[in-house]
Amino acid sequence: MQPTAALGRFIALEGPDGAGKSLQAAHLADALRASGHVVMQTREPGGTALGERIRDVLLATGDAQRTPESDALLFNAARSQLVHEVIRPALERGEIVICDRFAGSTLAYQGYGSRLDLAELRRLEALATGGLRPDLVILLDVPVEVGLARRARGAAGELTRFETSPRHDAAFHERVRAGYLKLAAADPGRWHIIDAAGDAGAVTDQIVRSARELLERSEPYAALLRTD
Repeated sequence: MQPTAALGRFIALEGPDGAGKSLQAAHLADALRASGHVVMQTREPGGTALGERIRDVLLATGDAQRTPESDALLFNAARSQLVHEVIRPALERGEIVICDRFAGSTLAYQGYGSRLDLAELRRLEALATGGLRPDLVILLDVPVEVGLARRARGAAGELTRFETSPRHDAAFHERVRAGYLKLAAADPGRWHIIDAAGDAGAVTDQIVRSARELLERSEPYAALLRTD
């Protein structure tokens, strides 16, 4: 099948736990809507009825043991549903899609963090997404100790398995952060690194600036839609 360029633009926000992705995704959506753009805001895992059910399974704390392989499969199952049900239709309508996490998270967490084979994860990603990639990936970078402290302060008893499991210790989160930085370094045309440790308003300004630079391009940079 021949891919065709998406009509809309696809922006993903990535980063370690506590980087502020959800808050910044909402601020970016508000800023772009204020400029007259039609924006679809969504999240991973989730964004669909099936995806939200998978999210509950993935993030719930408790006694159930899950392997990194199971995590990767579940994340990609939710991702596949999100792409086909939400993201691709929105792009075809010419909308801007803002997603809180996308495929980079699986590479960072299950790949670098849990040390699964990156090539295998990329093949799984390709199957789940049908070749769809964000035009822009904004990496909100924050030191692990800062991010986890923020997460603990703001969780109000709602910490997920990725903050409470012994397997996901500080060393795991250090590998995740290092993995994100490697992904960004390998693809600087699509990935923009923003220091998220400082003032939230200044971070928002940088994110909005990066998004507007993307929107000034005449054609999408990397997002692909495959016709079935």
